[in-house]
Amino acid sequence: MAEATAGRERTYLPAVGHDWFLPLYDPFVKLLGGDRIRRALLDQAAIRPGQRVLDVGCGTGTLVVLLKRLRPDVDVIGLDPDPKALERARRKAEREGASVRLDRGFSNELPYPAASFDRVLSSMMFHHLPAEEKEPTLREVRRVLEPGGSFHLVDFAGTPGLLAHLVHAHLAENSEERIRQLMRTAGLRDPEKVGESSMLLMRLAYYRAAA
Repeated sequence: MAEATAGRERTYLPAVGHDWFLPLYDPFVKLLGGDRIRRALLDQAAIRPGQRVLDVGCGTGTLVVLLKRLRPDVDVIGLDPDPKALERARRKAEREGASVRLDRGFSNELPYPAASFDRVLSSMMFHHLPAEEKEPTLREVRRVLEPGGSFHLVDFAGTPGLLAHLVHAHLAENSEERIRQLMRTAGLRDPEKVGESSMLLMRLAYYRAAA
């Protein structure tokens, strides 16, 4: 397993909002059905042998380790700005014997050449991004995708109102219309919502777009 650090020092929001909650994150998400949600995203992505896959905002590495367990014949890279989350991801991969690469970096400045990946995945990360970073992130996703590759995203569905703001300040921006518009503006083709699910009291939406 390889680990790298990329980009200058910047501020970021920890995956769970606060560092103190990080040790509880994995059991909490598992209790809420996180494994089911991640498997549905991987099924949607239809990853094939020999493909190269990037998980943007990989956090503690559960998705990349799951993918490598299910598809040991693919090249898997996880990227996240949080070194503490990446350290947990590294230990998790070592326990599982999963050969994955973990890089530190930011979603709107992906440290990879153009056309590097067949699939890019995003799981419960997009709502963390400030509004001004959403389109640049999707432009970077488009840049690193191979022609014919695809982007697969699952996140909370935007729900205007008090509940959305209590869960996360940026959640009201996560409407289907807004996400599809951002994908089109970033150069991704045929963006569509391909499924729905739920976590606790919040709806989840799955999206797909082509390079």
